[in-house]
Amino acid sequence: MTETPPKASFQEMREIIAGFPGPNETALNNAREREGQLTKPPGALGRLEDISAWFASWQAKEKPTLERPRVAVFAGNHGVAAQGVSAFPQEVTVQMVANFQNGGAAVNQLCRVHDAELRVYEMALENPTKDFTQEPAMSEEECATAMAYGMMAVEDGIDCLCLGEMGIANSTSGAAMAHALFGGDAREWVGPGTGVQGDAFENKVRVVGEAVAKHKDAMTDGLEILRHLGGFELAAIAGAVIAARMARIPVILDGYACTAAAAVLYPMNDSALDHCVVGHLSAEPAHIRLLETVGKEPVVNYGMRLGEGSGAAVALGVVKSALACHTGMATFAEAGVSGA
Repeated sequence: MTETPPKASFQEMREIIAGFPGPNETALNNAREREGQLTKPPGALGRLEDISAWFASWQAKEKPTLERPRVAVFAGNHGVAAQGVSAFPQEVTVQMVANFQNGGAAVNQLCRVHDAELRVYEMALENPTKDFTQEPAMSEEECATAMAYGMMAVEDGIDCLCLGEMGIANSTSGAAMAHALFGGDAREWVGPGTGVQGDAFENKVRVVGEAVAKHKDAMTDGLEILRHLGGFELAAIAGAVIAARMARIPVILDGYACTAAAAVLYPMNDSALDHCVVGHLSAEPAHIRLLETVGKEPVVNYGMRLGEGSGAAVALGVVKSALACHTGMATFAEAGVSGA
C-alpha cells in the first residue's frame, strides 16, 4: 500500500453499510419509458435493456453516460498459501503485478479495447496475511485499513468501476468466506483455482473446512468473516464496493474471489450489491452457487477463470453497448416510424 488511507473501523463501516442509498426511482422509470419508445419491438434487446435501466438508476440520468470507466485490480498475498493450496508459488503475485504494469496481461488488452483506465493497487505484497488455519488472517485494524485503501479507488469523475484481484491462494480465501457466509459443506465452495487436482484439491477442501470451523464462533458478521478468512486485496474490493455505493457509481465485479469479497456485505444489508453486476460466470464451479445465493446473473458466460478483472473488463463492453443503444437510438416519433 503506497498511500496512507484514512483511519477506519468496523463500526464506521457497519454504519455506512446500514445506511446505503438506494437507486433513483425517477431516473429508472424515465429510462424504462424511453426504452419503450425506441425503434424496436418491446424487449427486443433483451438483457441490454435491463442493464441500461440499472445504470440509469444509479447515475440518476434518463440517458446515462459511460465516459471514464476504471478497472481497479487489487493484488495481495495470503499466508494460507503455506498450506499448499495453489499450483503456483507466491512470488507469482509480484511477477504478475509487474506484467500488469508493463502492459502484458490480458486485462491490459481488454482495457485498451474498451478505453478503460487500468489501476493496479499493490497491497503490501511483502507482508502476506496470516495463515488463517492458525489465526485470523488480519486484525480489525489491518482489515479496516485495507478496506479504506480500496475506497480510495473511487475518485471524482469515475462513472463505472470494474473490480478484479490478483493473489496466489485467494481462491482458497474466497471459498472459505463463501462457506462461512452461506453454510453448506466446504467441498461445495472449493474449486481448482490455479489448477489443483487430486490430493492437492482434497487438501484445499480440508483447509477451507477446518479454517471455517476454527473461527466459526468469532465470525459474527460479514466484516468479521472478511477479517478472519479474507486477504488485503479482498478487503480492498469490499471497501471499493462500499465507496462506489456512496458515490452512486455502478460496479462490475469480476469472478469468484471478487464476488466473494463483495458478498461479505450481503448478509449485513440484502440490498448492498444492488449497484453491482457480476461481469462473468467463472469456471470455478462454486461461482454459480454464490451468484444464485446473492441473486445475481452474470453478464457473460465464456468459461473464463483468469481473474485480474478480465471478466469484468469483457462485460464492460456489453454495458457500453447497452448504453449506446439506449442513448443513441431514435424513438419512433423522432424517426418517423410507425409504432405497433
